[in-house]
Amino acid sequence: MSQARHTELRPGYLVKRVQQLLRHASDEELRHTGLSVAQYAVLNALSEHPGASSAELARLCFVTRQSLQDVLSGLRGNGLVVVADKAVTGRARPARLTDLGRQRLEQAEKVMTAVEGRMLAGLGPDDRGRLTMLLIRCAENLTDLS
Repeated sequence: MSQARHTELRPGYLVKRVQQLLRHASDEELRHTGLSVAQYAVLNALSEHPGASSAELARLCFVTRQSLQDVLSGLRGNGLVVVADKAVTGRARPARLTDLGRQRLEQAEKVMTAVEGRMLAGLGPDDRGRLTMLLIRCAENLTDLS
């Protein structure tokens, strides 16, 4: 087997390939909702963690605080998110979805479900569950718990 072939079969390479293809397909399909993948991720994180601070959102969305600020600015400008004028405690200013933000997230959820469905086509429920568990295990194996 050639070196190129060997590399293309490595699990890390395959995970990255799937991630990039998923991101591309998601960007293409989400465009119809007026959202980017990054904006969807922030809306989704706020839906699951209402009142989260910018630092928490950045961690949940796998972006830097600066990148998050750029995304939040766009979401605020489009009336999808509101950020408190002042912190309730400390310096963190909580953010929350607006009604329009919830509606847009609902549209985006349908899109993301369809894209994930395309990705998982041909896999039965048992295979899907096993894939999920294997990916969780891989992530846990690489998480620094110290």
